Formats: sequence, structure tokens, C-alpha cells
Amino acid sequence: MTGAGLASLDGATVLVTGASSGIGAALAPVLAARGAAVGVVARRADRLDEVVERCRHASPGDDPGHRRWAADLSDPRAAAALTVEAWDEMGGLDVVVNNAAVPMRRSVQRLDLATVETVTAMNYLSPVAIALAVLPHMVERDSGVIVNVSSMAGRLGVGREAAYCGSKFALCGWTEAMAMDLWHTGVAVRLVLPGAIATEIWDQPGNDPSPYQGPFEPPEDVAAGICDAICGDRFETWVPDLKAIAEYKTSEIDEFMAGAVEFIEGGRSS
Repeated sequence: MTGAGLASLDGATVLVTGASSGIGAALAPVLAARGAAVGVVARRADRLDEVVERCRHASPGDDPGHRRWAADLSDPRAAAALTVEAWDEMGGLDVVVNNAAVPMRRSVQRLDLATVETVTAMNYLSPVAIALAVLPHMVERDSGVIVNVSSMAGRLGVGREAAYCGSKFALCGWTEAMAMDLWHTGVAVRLVLPGAIATEIWDQPGNDPSPYQGPFEPPEDVAAGICDAICGDRFETWVPDLKAIAEYKTSEIDEFMAGAVEFIEGGRSS
């Protein structure tokens, strides 16, 4: 089977991307409270400083050496280089959580290739580059956990989000295949699929307004799900559990698509 998760987060070293807000910012202090040394990565240094401070307050003992890197992960090669730097500075990484992502709500008729490439680089190629950077070390050590945070939109097509869905579907496929390739190693691979979560992703420049207006789940729920995934033995974690919708979509794809179009065009919130 795919590698087992960590027995405990106490004493673990964890790198979290996209940690200046939302799910990543909620996750980092939870990891610290469980005894982990946490490295956080995002573009906004001031926000990261606040997250690191929360980690220090949450740590049950002395500061284990929480760190932050202010970086733009839209360049996959730069993301890989930063991961190697984090590995060296933290004395190795037990867990990597690929959480950074950008939204793109725009009808496919108004998309251009440059926009799709930007979204794909951030949401798919950077997690791939980060995983490839740590994988040789984890395989040699025969331990480690790689968590890829995709989205419900990585299992279900969402109208007006073709670029975003494409990147998240790719991340799901990559994660599944990677888990199979590492099945008989000590490296665990986990896929986390958040639904509608109350984060900044809903209100970003260059994005059309979303027809979905709630309800939203708190990012703390996803943080708890990620911790469970790290220490558990299941490959896939939904937060909230929307597997039934994915199963319906798979069995009744035409009805699912027709209903989704009706919802978007009607702008309903339920």
C-alpha cells in the first residue's frame, strides 16, 4: 500500500506553501501546536511574519525553529530551488503541504493562453516541481509525506473556471499516479479536496464574481483534515465530504452538466 502517514507530528518538520492566508495560515499554527517545526511560504512577508508568530505562541515547548520564506511560487523552477533551501535549513522535511494556488473565474471564451499558463504553473507545475525536489531525499530516507491540496474543482467541472479546473484536475491525476509509483516505499502521498472554503480566493482581481454565495466552510476545518491526512492512512480527504456529488457526476455526467449550467446562469446560491 502507499506509505503510512506519520505516527505523530511532534518533532516533525513541515513545509506549507500558500501560508499567508486561508487554509495555509490556519494550518501552520495547528501543526505547531502538535509539536511540529513549521516552514511557511507565500508572497506576503508581513502576513508570514504574523503566521510565524502564531506558530511560536502555539508551540507547546520552546520554539522549534519556525521559519518563513517570502517567495512567488508561480515559477516552478524557483519553487523547487526554494524547497531545496528549506530542506537544508530545516535539517530535512518530514512533510510538504502544497497548498498555494490562484483562482481564475473567467469564461473560456475570454481566456488566453498566457492566463492558462500562469494558472497552470502556480496550481500544478509548482507542486510538481516541489515534489520532485524532495522526492529523492524522501525515497532515500524511506519516509516522508507529500500532501497536495487540490479542490472539489479538481474532481468536478465548474463552469467559467476552465483554467482553474484544468490545473486542479491535473494535480489530482498527478497525485494519484505518484501515489501508485511510491506504493511500496515509505513515502506517503495524500490528496486533499476542499469544497467552498471561506478564504480570499473568492474575491481576487481579474476574476469574475462567483455565482456561488455560500455557505462556506471555515479554513480551520481543512487544516484539521490535512493533519488527519498526514497522520492517517487514507489517500483522499474531502472537506466537507462531497464524494456523493462526484459519484453522481461520474454516473450521470450529462445531467450534472445541465444542472451546473442552470445554476450558473440563474446565479442561485443553493
